[in-house]
Amino acid sequence: MPTPAHDFSRSVIEEFRAHRGKVGGPFEGEDLLLLTTTGARSGAGHTTPLGYVRHDGALLIVGSNLGADRHPAWYHNLLAHPQVSVELGGDTFEALAIPAEGARRAELFETVVRAVPGYADYQARTARPLPVVRLEPTEPTEPAGPDGRQAPAPVTTLAGKLLEVHTWLRAQLRHVGAETEAHFAARAAHTGPGGPPAPGLGLQIRQRCLAFCQGLEFHHTSEDAHLFPGIAAHHPHLAATFERLREEHRTVARIQTELASLLGEVAITEPERFRAGLARMTAELTAHLDFEEEVLLPLLEEVPWPPPRP
Repeated sequence: MPTPAHDFSRSVIEEFRAHRGKVGGPFEGEDLLLLTTTGARSGAGHTTPLGYVRHDGALLIVGSNLGADRHPAWYHNLLAHPQVSVELGGDTFEALAIPAEGARRAELFETVVRAVPGYADYQARTARPLPVVRLEPTEPTEPAGPDGRQAPAPVTTLAGKLLEVHTWLRAQLRHVGAETEAHFAARAAHTGPGGPPAPGLGLQIRQRCLAFCQGLEFHHTSEDAHLFPGIAAHHPHLAATFERLREEHRTVARIQTELASLLGEVAITEPERFRAGLARMTAELTAHLDFEEEVLLPLLEEVPWPPPRP
């Protein structure tokens, strides 16, 4: 049976969507967004109204839970599934949710409190540090508009859509690789007091890699089930090519499984193994994407995207 809190949240969501982000009552005049996460256990979508603060082209949200001693459910969900959906005003976009850690978390929490002092009161009610999560739009983007958020680049063909997905995968892989190497460089260069940084890899690297792995699995599954059979029906002479692409998918999936096994904890506790697996993933996936684009893009240039309605 729905609780009063659930009913209140549902009424806020309905009002938000009916009035393009404007709501009354206790949220009147507040900066509010709707965050949709994927349930950590159920896999179902869950939408939550949350306050936010803009910072450096991204949005900051806080897991205050009104100062309770437990993190809110949406926070546990995004740790399991970092890719989230955000509704802001009348717009909806996909984002990557990255909780801040350590000094960075403290710095961002100060930023939030300067904008919304009430979060300091919530922190005073509990001993747990309130999580501060950065929501980064994941769409391929053009220069930022006046609201600080970047608009998606237009896609008009299936070739463009495929390239868009590949661009995102390459970007996430570069981010994970750069942040991993920065972690090792910081450890090697550390000479100050307090000892070297913690041996594990942090939340930011974990979240980016988890989002990358989940996005890659979905993309390859969709290609095997839909894209490849659809093209092969019109180009039967490419049967061997598609079998090569599927075999490359299986190779990448094996590496992906190894990486995923290292992402079970909030911190990646075996950074050397993770680093080696990431290097293998980078080599295999880069070669695969290059070959796939060479073969498929010319065939998809005339296919409109989104598909025309029947």
